[in-house]
Amino acid sequence: MARQASRKLPGRREDGATTKAQILEAAGEVFAEKGFDRATGKEIAERAGSNSAAVNYYYGGIEGLYGEVLVEAHRRLLTYDSLVKIAEGSGEPKEKLRTLIGLIARTVIGSARSSWALGVLGREILSPSSAFAVLVDREILPKKLVVTTIVGEILGLSHDDPVVTRCALNIISPFAMLVVGNKQIFTRVLPGLNPDEPQAQNEIVQHFQRFAMAGLEATALALRSDH
Repeated sequence: MARQASRKLPGRREDGATTKAQILEAAGEVFAEKGFDRATGKEIAERAGSNSAAVNYYYGGIEGLYGEVLVEAHRRLLTYDSLVKIAEGSGEPKEKLRTLIGLIARTVIGSARSSWALGVLGREILSPSSAFAVLVDREILPKKLVVTTIVGEILGLSHDDPVVTRCALNIISPFAMLVVGNKQIFTRVLPGLNPDEPQAQNEIVQHFQRFAMAGLEATALALRSDH
């Protein structure tokens, strides 16, 4: 079997950091196409233009590599720093949440749909592996805290209040659906929700923002009624 050409970055010498990045990129593509169970370190190394030992050397094996791919995939959709920038910026909590929803929605329904990140995360959501704990600890929980803090500020509650948690679930769940959804779902089952259409993308973003804010307003009203 012929080895594929090495994916060298132009203008840079071949070094450990470059090789490690090439392996991660190749692994993301393979995991998105085949899933973790059917991927092999040999195929990933060949696609990266490296040797099989490199997977063990840089990542401690295919399991460690898969965990790093999950983390990188989540970062490509939404970085922790971008969330913190919104949370610590100026403006009211409601406006911060609208900005946050717009950022996530435009990433998920935009250019990210052609990357391997969505494929990897979609597979993991539908069939979690042992590496899911790595993703939760390093990416999901820190980002969730930022989101629930903003939601809590809107409702006047602590970030860990059960009401805040339920609201955050309602806000985030549509994005999980977009991550796992394939083109057949959008074109046949939900024809009005085709994220490949530019006009639909803007409408989806605005709808998610409107729906989330209306839900929070209804929740806030219910809280006032209870007291």
